[in-house]
Amino acid sequence: MRILQVISSLETGGAEKLVSQIAPMLRNLGNEVDVAVFKGCDTQFKHNLEDEGIKVMKFGKSCYGLRNLIRLTRVMRHYDIVHTHNTAPQLYSAIAKVLCSVVLCTTEHNTSNRRRSWKWYVSIDRWMYHQYSRIICISDKAEQNLREYLSANFDNICTIYNGVDVSAFHAALPDAELSHPSKFAVVMVAGFRYQKDQDTVIRAIAMLPDNYELWLVGDGERRKILEKLVEELRVSSSVKFLGLRNDVPNVLHAADVVVMSSHFEGLSLSNIEGMACGKPFVASDVDGLREVTKNYGLLFPHGDAQALSDIIKRLHDDVSFYQFIADRCYLRAQQYDISKMVEQYNQVYQDLVLK
Repeated sequence: MRILQVISSLETGGAEKLVSQIAPMLRNLGNEVDVAVFKGCDTQFKHNLEDEGIKVMKFGKSCYGLRNLIRLTRVMRHYDIVHTHNTAPQLYSAIAKVLCSVVLCTTEHNTSNRRRSWKWYVSIDRWMYHQYSRIICISDKAEQNLREYLSANFDNICTIYNGVDVSAFHAALPDAELSHPSKFAVVMVAGFRYQKDQDTVIRAIAMLPDNYELWLVGDGERRKILEKLVEELRVSSSVKFLGLRNDVPNVLHAADVVVMSSHFEGLSLSNIEGMACGKPFVASDVDGLREVTKNYGLLFPHGDAQALSDIIKRLHDDVSFYQFIADRCYLRAQQYDISKMVEQYNQVYQDLVLK
């Protein structure tokens, strides 16, 4: 099959990482796979794809614009399956389908998004989703919320859980420069954007003694806001901004606890990656994190810094409890191996092409 993956950008993010990983794996199953990027720029994910022999087509410098639609329409007609990710590719591909005959598939990466709060937009979304032969949600809650939002009969929606390379994460070695026996390190890997809630983790660390340390991996538009909060709480010596990293497995292994604090999620890859490293995973009790974490890792009420602080302290003080949670997290991660996800994606493509 000739498959085109279409995404807004290849910058830091769960959807971007997913595309960079599944494209080579789908190619190894005997498919021809290319990637189209609306907002083109050199990133590590782009280089990873090209190193694997995947062609990456850059359309422009913005996610929106007539140029993207024109180029996408010209390109789409050469593929059996066009698989989209993110809002702009979803909408533009649906419009382009009117001009060329192609099978469309998309992935819903979150349990919610900003456009769902715009009541006037739901009719546009209903039209758009009807252009797709298959809508793949990355968690049960993501599918449930999408169906409730559309409030119409859609028989083209299914769920395929996100996955990670569990064995690779589990086998990684800790980053020697970050490892300090005298510090109990908490790490959060996430973009600095409105969906994420690094603020609560920073406040939690501020409630703990100096031997606790927080590492924030990522970057984004909220970086200055977070840096200001760190200054206001006077925890600059306890909070490290590590920026964008290409060695996330090594960073996770160097930490003691992995945290994901969010306002909402689809199914967080960082969630599974942290568990795959055999570390205790702690998450805010919100859609998309609750589903994977409950009964394996630890949940704290959304935005409750004191509750998070108490959990981190208990993991530090109680060695048996720490190991029990770590073992449960690793057990859970093995249920989300990326090879299972790619096989399911490939089966969806085959079914759609045959139909």
